[in-house]
Amino acid sequence: MNSNLQGICKNLFDEFRGQLTWEWDDWIGTILAKFSTAESAAVRAALDRFLPVVWNSSTMNSAPPIVQTLDRKLGGIRPGQLLFSSDSNQGAFIFCAWWPWADGNTISIRVAPHDAQLTAEDASRLMAELKKFAGI
Repeated sequence: MNSNLQGICKNLFDEFRGQLTWEWDDWIGTILAKFSTAESAAVRAALDRFLPVVWNSSTMNSAPPIVQTLDRKLGGIRPGQLLFSSDSNQGAFIFCAWWPWADGNTISIRVAPHDAQLTAEDASRLMAELKKFAGI
C-alpha cells in the first residue's frame, strides 16, 4: 500500500478506535462496522475528513470509470447510501460504503482498498495491512 493510503487508513482507524468495532465481511472482502444512527454525525465527520470524495445515487453517473466499476461490484449505490473515497485519480484508493439499514436505527460501513490493476497477491497484502490498522 502506498504511504499516502497507509496514512489515510491508519488515521481513519485511529479516529474510530474505541468508538467502532470492526469485523471481517466475506461478502465483498471488506472491513465492516455497524453503529446506531445516533452516532452517524460523528462517523460521517471522520469519513469526510479522511475520505473527502463522496458519491451518491444521483452523482454516480458522473464518477470516474474506476469508481463506477466499484459501484457495480457493490451492487449499485441506492438512494440514502453513500460511497466515500480517497482520491480515485491516484489509481489505488480507499473506499467506504455507507449503508443505512431498513430498520432506521442502524448504519453499516464497509472499508477496503480498490484498484482494478491489483494482482490477487497485492490485494491480499493490502487487506492484511488494513486489518492490522482495524485491529482484526
